Formats: sequence, C-alpha cells, structure tokens
Amino acid sequence: MYRIMLADDEGIVIDSMKFIIEKEFGSKCDIEFAKTGRSVIELAERFRPDIAVMDIHMPGINGIEAMKEIKKFSANTIFIIMTAYDKFDYAKEAIKLGVMDYINKPVDRMKVIEVLRKAMSQIDHEREKRSNDLLIKEKLETVEPIIENGLIYDILLQEHFDEDIDSYKTILGISENYGYMLAIVCGDSQEGNHMTNAVGSSVKLSGKYKEIRDCVKEFFDCKIGNVMANKIAVLVPHSGNKFEYAERTEAVDKARDLARYLRKKTDIKFRVGIGKVKPLRELGDSYHEALNALIATTGTVAHADDLPISCDYDEGYPIDLEKPLFEAVSKGDIDEAVVIANKYADWMSASVADGDVMAMRLKVLEFSLYAEHLMYLNGGQTYHYQGRNHYLPEIMALETTDQLREWFVDKISTACRNVFVKREEKSTDAIKTAKRYIEDNYAKDISLDDVSRIVNISPYYFSKIFKEESGCNFIEYLTNVRMERAKELLDNSDLSMKEICAMCGYTDPNYFSRNFKKNVGVTPTEYKDGKTPAKT
Repeated sequence: MYRIMLADDEGIVIDSMKFIIEKEFGSKCDIEFAKTGRSVIELAERFRPDIAVMDIHMPGINGIEAMKEIKKFSANTIFIIMTAYDKFDYAKEAIKLGVMDYINKPVDRMKVIEVLRKAMSQIDHEREKRSNDLLIKEKLETVEPIIENGLIYDILLQEHFDEDIDSYKTILGISENYGYMLAIVCGDSQEGNHMTNAVGSSVKLSGKYKEIRDCVKEFFDCKIGNVMANKIAVLVPHSGNKFEYAERTEAVDKARDLARYLRKKTDIKFRVGIGKVKPLRELGDSYHEALNALIATTGTVAHADDLPISCDYDEGYPIDLEKPLFEAVSKGDIDEAVVIANKYADWMSASVADGDVMAMRLKVLEFSLYAEHLMYLNGGQTYHYQGRNHYLPEIMALETTDQLREWFVDKISTACRNVFVKREEKSTDAIKTAKRYIEDNYAKDISLDDVSRIVNISPYYFSKIFKEESGCNFIEYLTNVRMERAKELLDNSDLSMKEICAMCGYTDPNYFSRNFKKNVGVTPTEYKDGKTPAKT
C-alpha cells in the first residue's frame, strides 16, 4: 500500500490525478488531497504520505514552503512537483530542495504513471532495506550477548591473541583501545565485605539475567559477560588511558545508582567494584582490581583508584614495558624480549645517580630471576636449587651500566632460548620415541591412542605435532613403514602372501593387497614377479 497525497487548488486537476492513479494502480494506493498550503501541512501531519504530489502555487502557503514544513516531521516523504510550464523556474528550485521529479500541467497520463512508478520503486527499495536492517538487528540481539561473553571470557582467562581482540572490536563496534571492568556481585545480604548465600544468589541472578543485562546497559555503554557464580563481569570501553577525577566520580555515582536500581527491580542485593583503566588486552587485571576493591571495603560501590590495593610507581617508571617483556619470555620470543630488555636497560641507565648502580643491580637481578621462573614454568626445565649461587657475586662485581645491561640482556635471552628450545626438544623427543615404537610394533594392531599413551601426550596434540615433525599423519607413517617391510619380505623371502600380510600388521590379505597397490602402484604378486609401477 502506498499513501499518496495530492495538493492542488484546482479540483479538476485533483480529479484527473485520482482517476489516473486509481485506474492504473487500483487498491494499491490510498489517496488523500488538500487545496491550500496550510491544509496540506495539516493533512501530511495526520496522513504521513509516502508520496506527495505538490502544486507550487496554492492559496496561502505556497508549495515550496509547505514542503519545507512537511520535511520537518515526515523526512521520508517523496515529493513530486506538479506545475504549469510557465512556472518551470519554480519547479527547478524545488528540485534543488530534494524533490524527486516534476509533472507539467496539463498532466500527461503516461508521465504521471512513469513518475509514480519511479517513486514506488524507491519506496519499495527503502522498505526492503529497513526490513533487512531490522532482521539483522533482530539476529544481532540474539548473537550479540554470545559475542560479548566470548570477549570477556577470553580477556578474563587471557586466552586470546591480539587479532582476536581486533576481531571482537570490529564485530561489537568498539573503537576505543582502553577500558575498565565492573565486577557486579550479588547476595541475599552483605556481611562485612562479602555477600551471603552466593550459590543461591547465582540461581536468582541467572533467572533474571536478561533483565539485569538491560538495566546495566541503561547506565553504562558496555559489554556484558554471563553469570559466573554470583558475579557478572562488565567491560566499559574508555577513550583515555586513565580515569580523570571527574570521570571516576561519575563512574562511582552511576554504579551506586545502578546497584540501587537493580535491587529495586530484582529484589537482590548488589555491590559493584570498579577497576582501573587498562588496555583492552589487559582488562583481566582491571577485573581483579574491581574484585579486590570490594574486598578492601564494605561500601556498596568501590573504585580501585580510591583504595590502596595496587602498587604505584615513580613518575616516569616504564611500567608499560614489564608485562610485554615477561610475555615475550613466556612465549620464547627472543627478538621481542631482547628489544624490550634493552629499552628497560636504557631507562635504568638514565636513572643512575652519581654512578651508584646498586638500584640497577637489584632490578636486573629481580627481573632475571623472574624471567627464569617463567622459563621453568613454560619451557619444561628442571629446577636446580643451587644452580644460581653465582648470580649474586657476579652481579655485585659489575660496576658499570653497560656491564649490567649485558648481563641482564644475556639472562633474558637465555631464558627465552631455553623456553623455545626445550619446547622443540620435547616435541622432537616425543616424535622420535613414537617412531621407534611404530618401527618395533608395526606388525601389531597399533593405533594413534596406543602411541599417544606411550609418549604421554593427548591423541589430539600428538597427532598435530607428529604431522608437523614428520610431514605426514600417523596412519600415513605407519602405512609407509609396513609397505617398506612388505617390499623387503617380497624381495628377500619365499614367504606366502598370507604370512607377509600378517608380519606387516594386516589380518585381511585382500585389504593388504589393495593397500599395497594404492601405495606402491602394483599388487604384491606383481611386485614379487618383478613388475615396476607404471610411470604417470
């Protein structure tokens, strides 16, 4: 259905237009008309036309001024000018205002139909677009909570890569690179700094999750995770890399209002912790700060910046280098770790006062020991209690910043190298053990699970590293070993096919023969008779 409004002070013109439209389009059109500028505006406000066919000159307000007024409350109306030829200059002016087309008087039936079809086509396109947009929005309403929870889950468990965060940002429309976390905690009542009946409250929380989610989004422009016990983690994107005082105060006030509103709506008591602003990939730390803020106080709302629950640093201290340095060590990324270690050494060297390098010695030793701690955790190393007895005498003997830098970078790079090498060695040793087992037991009915158990690695991970190391999967390797042994027996023995079949790990001679031809190119009998595979 198309709502068409006709605006002309000549009754005969209106009658002619109605006749043409009704004859051509029948019941597809709902037609209304008005004869003065003011009545046209009033009709449009009530009728909300899809198409308005306007005469320029009408009593009172002219057609152009009427269109300007109508556009204020009916922006999607398509305007068509209808005017006498000698008023064409006005028509051109109207087209500049966004009018779709014009019709000259006296009206031509075919021209009227052509212009109206053009307008209807535009309306159909816009309606289809709106329908598709609504469908997408409807689907997003279902999918968005799942994606938001995925982002928060990855952040809290730190099971993400940088490209994962970028993908989440794109999908969820997050333009900021920083944010902070809210920890929303519920219970039947508050005793000291904790909420009572966490288990029972988590059941209530799950039952009212949709309602709570909608409430939180009314107060904060945020992304919300699922219920975890009696807690909900909330990510709030932030434009800056820290809270300004006014921003912190505003966040606390909104959180207080939110806690009161949630209790009123759900009859559950809430507390809200607010963490510090962090880069998105480090928001797990912000969430833990939010929880610690609630532990450190008995208030309904607690902000990490208001409480002595985290470490502050001297102005200019390169705290932003610490986490990337130790992440690089954990991954065995030598190049990245060495670059960051040198940047940190630059800062330490510049901070040495009056040639006293004691502070640099202590920091170098602290970081080197922690890097080795990560090495033991991530590289499959064996810890030796007395293996570092020489570190303290060595570092006390170093007198210059350059000597300390060299010692520091060497220890960091060694830790990285050991992580990388030991991982490679562990995988390589496992594959060597697996291959020896296959070569010793190929005549038996062995499986991927059997070999995985021998090397004490899960079948999934063993299959992955076996293919990476060997260039083929487990079944392909086992088959190759069996085929090579079969060829040896065919070449150098008088054993029967059945005996060779059994000695190579096969119970079905027909299956053995098919497999042999598939891998060698000829049947076992043809091979024994001296036939070679046909060249392709």
